[in-house]
Amino acid sequence: MKKTLLFVCTLLMSSTSWAASFENAKDAVTNMGVGWNLGNTLDANDASKTWKTTAEHETCWGQPVTKPELIKMMKEAGFGTIRVPVTWYQEMDANGKVNDAWMKRVKEVVDYVIDNDMYCILNVHHDTGADSNTFKSWLKASGNSFKANQEKYEYLWKQIAETFKDYDQKLIFEAYNEMLDEKSTWNEPVNKTDGYKAINDYAKSFVTTVRNTGGNNKDRNLIVNTYSASSTPDAMKNLDKPEESNHIIFQIHSYPNWQSKSNAKNEIDNLISNIKSNLLNRAPVIIGEYATFTTWPSNIDYYSTDREVALYAMDYLIKETKNAGIATCYWMGMSDGANRTLPVFHQADLAQTLIKAYYGSTDGYKYPTIDDFDIVYDITYNDQWSELFLYGNWADNVPTLSLSEYKGIRVEMDDDYSSTLQIKTYSDKSGETFKEAYMNLTAGSKTTTIDFDASEVGSKIYRITLQAVDSNKKAKLFKVTLIKTDGTEVPGVIEAAWGCSYTMEATPKPTAIRAIHINQTGADSAIYNLNGQRITSPHKGIYIQNGKKYIAK
Repeated sequence: MKKTLLFVCTLLMSSTSWAASFENAKDAVTNMGVGWNLGNTLDANDASKTWKTTAEHETCWGQPVTKPELIKMMKEAGFGTIRVPVTWYQEMDANGKVNDAWMKRVKEVVDYVIDNDMYCILNVHHDTGADSNTFKSWLKASGNSFKANQEKYEYLWKQIAETFKDYDQKLIFEAYNEMLDEKSTWNEPVNKTDGYKAINDYAKSFVTTVRNTGGNNKDRNLIVNTYSASSTPDAMKNLDKPEESNHIIFQIHSYPNWQSKSNAKNEIDNLISNIKSNLLNRAPVIIGEYATFTTWPSNIDYYSTDREVALYAMDYLIKETKNAGIATCYWMGMSDGANRTLPVFHQADLAQTLIKAYYGSTDGYKYPTIDDFDIVYDITYNDQWSELFLYGNWADNVPTLSLSEYKGIRVEMDDDYSSTLQIKTYSDKSGETFKEAYMNLTAGSKTTTIDFDASEVGSKIYRITLQAVDSNKKAKLFKVTLIKTDGTEVPGVIEAAWGCSYTMEATPKPTAIRAIHINQTGADSAIYNLNGQRITSPHKGIYIQNGKKYIAK
C-alpha cells in the first residue's frame, strides 16, 4: 500500500512539475521577440487546379520551395518567431482527411523552425477569406457556416493537433486567419450578432478539439483571432476568451495608412491604446500581420514611396509593442522570391530596423544581401518582344526615375546581344498610356551604357526592360546599374515582365565556394485572384500582386 501511494505521489509530482514548466501565454508572447510570416508559400492555393506534388502547391504563387537555410537566416538575423500560414482545403478529401504528403510537408517546414529554437505559429489560413468569382472559402463567420462545417473543421484540427501533440511549447496553434461573413465584409460583419457569435463558436470549437487530443496540447498556447483579424475596437471587444486559462492568445492584423511620421505615430498609438482597452486586459496579444504597405484606400508600399516614414514607423511600432507586451509578426517582405533560395534579404535595412528597435542593436546578427554574391542571370525569352524588367514592374506604386536625378543605365552581359535584344523604357504616363522608347545595345561590346535623352524617354521613367527582338532567345546577364546625375550608382532590380523566365547562378564573394543554382520562373507582376487568374479590375477580396497579398476592400 505504501509503495502504491509513493508511486501515485511521485507521478502526481512529476505531472505537476511538467505542467508548471509549460510556458503560459503571457511568457510566450514576451519571449517571441520579433516575428516574420513565411507568406504565399504553404498558404498558396489555386481552386482551379489539382496538385500532383506538394512542390506544385507550395510554389503556385511564385515563391520557391522553402528550405531550412531560409529559416536559419532569419534566426541569425535576430528573429525569434516564424508564423507558418497553411491553406488546407485543396489537400483534403471529401471527408476532410488531409493528404498524408501535405501533412508531412507542413511538418517538415514546422521542424525547420523548431530545429532553430524559434517559436512557430501554425494556422488554418486561406480556408477563410474573401470570395471572388472563382474562389469561395469554406469557413465563414456565420451561424449557418458553423453549423454546416463544425464537424469538418474539428476533424481538420484533430488531425493537425494529433500530428504535433508531442511538440513542446515553442509550437503554437492559430485557429483561423481572416474569417469573414457570407458577404466577405472586412473589419466588422454586416450582421454583428450572427458574425461575432460565429467567430466565438469557431474559437471555442478549436480550443476544445485541440485540448481533447491530449499530450502537450492540453497546455499548449492557442491563438484566436478577431473577426477578419480586425483591429477595430468593436471587433476586439466582441471576441470572447474561449477558455478561462492562461494559455490563450488574442490576435489582430494591422496594415498602415500613413502619410507622415506624425500620422504614423498617431495611428500606432491609437492601435495600441485600443488593444490595451479591448484585448490586453483579458489575454496576451500578438499582431500577427503588419507591413509597410497598405491596399486601402490606395495600394501604397511606403518602403518604396517614402522609406524614411516606413522605417520610422517600423521602429516606433516595435518599440511600443514591446513596451506594451504585444508580440508581432511582419507579413512577408524582407526576403522574397529568388532571394529566399539564396537565401538573402532584399530589404535588409527593414529587417535591421525591426531587430534594432527590439534589442537596441544589431550586433552579432547577420543580414546577407545579393551584393554578397556574384550573380549570373540565365534568361530564356519564349516570345517575340517579351521583356525582362531591369527596373520597376507592373505595379503602380514603384517610384519613378526622374531625369533630374538619374542620367543613365549600364547593362553588363556575357556577349554582344545588339542584334537580338534592346532596352525599352516606359515613361511620362498619361492616364493608362505610357511614352515608350527603344535604345540599342552597344554593338561589338558586352557592356552597354546608355545616357537617357529626355527628348526620347521623357522626364520620368516608370519601367525599364531588356526586350527580345525575336523569340526563343537565350542570354546571360551579369549586372544592371542605374547611374545618378551626381555619378553615384544603384543596382537595378531583375524581374520577369512577360514571356520570359530566368535562373540565377550565385557564387558567394570572395571565396570560390561552389555555385548555388536557383530556379526562378518569372511572373508578369499583374494582379491575380486566388486561383491564379489575371484580374484587370479587382473587386472586394484577396488578390496576389508582386508576390504579396493584395486586399481590395
